[in-house]
Amino acid sequence: MINLLYQVAKYLMILLIALYTLQCYTVFRKKDEESRRYLFLRQNMLMFFLHFTAYALIYLQLGEFEVILFYGAQVLYFALTLILFRLIYPLASRLLINNMCMLLCIGFIMIARLNYDECVKQFVIAVAATVLALLIPVIIRKLRLITKMYYAYTLLGIGLLGLVAVAARSTYGAKLSISIAGFTFQPSEFVKIVYVFAIAGLLTHARDFRRIVIATVLAAAHVLILVVSKDLGSAIIFFITYLVMLFIATKKPLYTIAGILAGCAGAVGAYFLFYHVRVRVQAWLDPFADYQLTGYQAAQALFSIAAGGWFGTGLFQGSPTAIPIVEQDMMFAAIAEELGSIFGICLILICMSCFIMFINIGMELTNRYYRLVAVGLGTTYGVQVFLTIGGTIKLIPLTGVTLPLVSYGGSSVLATLIMFAIVQGLYMLRNDEEMTREQKEAQRLEQERRSLYMKNGRPTQGASYYGPGGKSGRGGAYGANGYTGRGNGAYGSNGYTGQGNGAYGPNGYAGQDNGAYGANGYASQSGGAYGSNGYVGQGNGAYGLNGYAGQKNGAYGTNGYASQGGGTHGPNGYAGQGSGADEPNGKRKRGLFSRKKSAK
Repeated sequence: MINLLYQVAKYLMILLIALYTLQCYTVFRKKDEESRRYLFLRQNMLMFFLHFTAYALIYLQLGEFEVILFYGAQVLYFALTLILFRLIYPLASRLLINNMCMLLCIGFIMIARLNYDECVKQFVIAVAATVLALLIPVIIRKLRLITKMYYAYTLLGIGLLGLVAVAARSTYGAKLSISIAGFTFQPSEFVKIVYVFAIAGLLTHARDFRRIVIATVLAAAHVLILVVSKDLGSAIIFFITYLVMLFIATKKPLYTIAGILAGCAGAVGAYFLFYHVRVRVQAWLDPFADYQLTGYQAAQALFSIAAGGWFGTGLFQGSPTAIPIVEQDMMFAAIAEELGSIFGICLILICMSCFIMFINIGMELTNRYYRLVAVGLGTTYGVQVFLTIGGTIKLIPLTGVTLPLVSYGGSSVLATLIMFAIVQGLYMLRNDEEMTREQKEAQRLEQERRSLYMKNGRPTQGASYYGPGGKSGRGGAYGANGYTGRGNGAYGSNGYTGQGNGAYGPNGYAGQDNGAYGANGYASQSGGAYGSNGYVGQGNGAYGLNGYAGQKNGAYGTNGYASQGGGTHGPNGYAGQGSGADEPNGKRKRGLFSRKKSAK
């Protein structure tokens, strides 16, 4: 029964990671914000379900209540991370946040399966690093001083690497870590970030060939110190990162080609100079030639991947612990063995999604310095993933670097979370730039809208004029095909003229107060005149053709009712009352010149 449960959980975890990975890429097709928001929520649900399934198996295997408490602490951590990033930084990239949490989730699962105590340490470091990461985006977004300190970054990076070369203890032939007050950390993980900031500043201000040479020499100093320390994995990362940033900064392929040739020459030289390098290369070429010694780690990794197949053996059903240093150098082999190659491919695609977001954010930034920083960090992350997985599957020689956020290593987790937080800050800077461009465009359109002759639009209120095809503002004039403004409006053809001395409003209602000539509509009140085909206004109105003439002394109201009070000559209708006269073709009202019919 237990074995059946493990098998069902294995396939369920593959399905969950596959659905999550699919949505990492379908999100780019979503145009509206609402659809994207629901997609990100689905990703969160899939991650929590995957996490629950794996830790249920871990609890069944270990049978300790502490596992349940540890699982609850991780759930709380993920929930708070997602919520706090969303609340503090609503403009942050949700995809990057989700991927960061998913990679950490996979790491917690596999490290707990391999070494539970190490997983607890990793979790504590991740919590502390996340608290720090929450502060970094606002620093990147607000503190522009960081763009001017590139020489300080250069000195700091070279100094830390030099300290490692002199004082660090050797681990498997390479000088990597330093211990201070009981804490062991790997400075090269943090120098990666400092190095990117330094090179971005140097190349941003490299306006001529001399400055490019200076930047190249300072970058080469970092790489050479790492080579002397036999930290070849970090040396390759630094070198490739510089080449990519150099090409983005200069747009000259010749520089990149020259750098690649120099790198190849350096690799050949390192092979003959350093025994450590020769061992790695020989183990890569034929790991079974010296299976018991130099080729053992690489061979065991290949055995694990082959044993897992497409669907894996299931959590706790394989033997990944047979691989030396598996939780640091060979985490991908452990994942491929127990969770399957399909799960491993999905993991690679999630890492690629992060890399794509890093590069995309960088290329959309207009600030040259920030663009180089984003591209540099993206390249650093992508190359590290490639070196780790490529070395595991025997695509390239082993380099001894960790799989970011997945492998065990406090320095690696802390540095990677800082890297993600920096990119989040750059992403928000990109949004700020977009908002600035939109505001400038809106101002430009506003200036055009205020131009003298707007066509087929509606001008704003307040002293606007000449707004054809729309409603003119208050105090406006000549608002054709629309409503003219209030207050001295004039010439509002085919619409309603404004109030207050409005004039000449044909085919509409003329304004009130001394309005005139309201053809085909209602003339204004008080003194209105010539309201043809409509109702003339009240008060001394005259000539109300085809309509009702106004009251008080109205005259000549043809085809309608003449006005009251002294009205005359209202043909084809009823003459007005009060001295009305000469009303043909209708009933005559009482008036001064009315004739009585003779009685028969």
